[in-house]
Amino acid sequence: MAGGWVLCGALVLCGTLLALEAGPTKAPTPAPPFRKVDIALGCSYVGEDIRGLLHASGSSSSEHPATLVLRGISVRDDGNLDDVTEYKVPQENPDSSSPIIFEASAQSVSIPHAESMLHADCDGEEVNCEISPYSFQRPGKGPCHTSSFMATLQLSGSISIALVLRGPHCSSWEEEHDATLHPKLRIPMSKEGTLLTTVEFQSSSCNTSLHTHLGSSVTLDCRFALAPSSSLSSLEWRRQHQGSGRRLFWYQVGSTGPAAEPKVHVDVVELLGNGDASLSLQGVSVGDEGTYICLVSTPLYQAQHIIQLHVAEPPRVRVIPAVVSFERDVTTTLTCSIAGYYPLDVSVSWTQKTPEDDAEIPLSNAHFSSHRQSQDGTYSITSYLSISSATAQAPATYSCHVSHVALAEPISVSAHLKAPEQTGSEGLVGGFIATVIFIVVLFIVLRRKAAKPKSEQLLRASE
Repeated sequence: MAGGWVLCGALVLCGTLLALEAGPTKAPTPAPPFRKVDIALGCSYVGEDIRGLLHASGSSSSEHPATLVLRGISVRDDGNLDDVTEYKVPQENPDSSSPIIFEASAQSVSIPHAESMLHADCDGEEVNCEISPYSFQRPGKGPCHTSSFMATLQLSGSISIALVLRGPHCSSWEEEHDATLHPKLRIPMSKEGTLLTTVEFQSSSCNTSLHTHLGSSVTLDCRFALAPSSSLSSLEWRRQHQGSGRRLFWYQVGSTGPAAEPKVHVDVVELLGNGDASLSLQGVSVGDEGTYICLVSTPLYQAQHIIQLHVAEPPRVRVIPAVVSFERDVTTTLTCSIAGYYPLDVSVSWTQKTPEDDAEIPLSNAHFSSHRQSQDGTYSITSYLSISSATAQAPATYSCHVSHVALAEPISVSAHLKAPEQTGSEGLVGGFIATVIFIVVLFIVLRRKAAKPKSEQLLRASE
């Protein structure tokens, strides 16, 4: 659950606010481009209890309801923030079963994708928030714990954010004897029963799952921001796939330069100047698919983001022969060649359709070759369909249909079976009959012409 703290919930943010003019028309006063708001997120706290004992037997951690309140976050004022109010703590004097409320001040560190978190409910998105202890230290024998926490936020649009929250120091608690420790975490809490923290370090990625084609270029997004009191120590990019992993990029601040594998690039100037740790990958191949890890380190903290890179290449489909002439007592084989696709899974089917058919009729008598893998890692397969003149109807259309994850819709390629034509013997007989008829007709015509002069001579003689 997410949202700026608004009295009417998401209805105010999602609704359209109408401005009614009163009195003389005046030039509108431009609203400030940004405004500070509180963003409250429903979270789960995952960690151990105050004695270090596990709440759930057989489990490595316990889960407890929590709320993360990001105080004074700058967001763009889109005109729908008039009714945004300051977050009010719902209760005082919490016990060990009450939700843990973390108030986080981000005055020194900008919070990325704040608008997305503020309007998540209105946009139908979900924000998953998990808070876990980053470190606990107990100085001496006192009851107070010095603490840091890691808040991990995941938006439904594949946005990932990691926040390192620094809790109050125990030295300040020792100076203020009237401070109260949180009943669960044993760290100083405010008079309202909340844990006051400061964002010391944030990192984010705007796309934790990418799909690309062979030969393309892709950028794996990873960015960070640090409080003035902190500084970057190192950046590392790693890739893991099918149980093996390797380092792709490594940069240690103060070193002579980065160590990088071919095809990968990180702009060190942008890294040091703007906190842009994004990795560019050129000429993507099948071997580049896998899990990429961006690890940003400071002298005190580390934060990482996991990005899945999926490679998909659509198949090329061809049917040969494209045209088949119907012949009696002959079986013709159609070949559907499917090549150059990745990943392996592919679906191939055949159909038949004649002019009398209202729809295509599925065929089940096709057979297939085994999968073949080329040097570039793509696959190919061949499907064969036998057409027997004893059962086939002509004319007809035979189609090979191919479905694959890289295709928005299946590919269909067809071959056409032509209607039967006259055979050679039938043509000779027909020609012979036509010739005989022609000779007979010619003989009759010539005979009549020959008989006509004789009849004329007999007529003259009689006269």
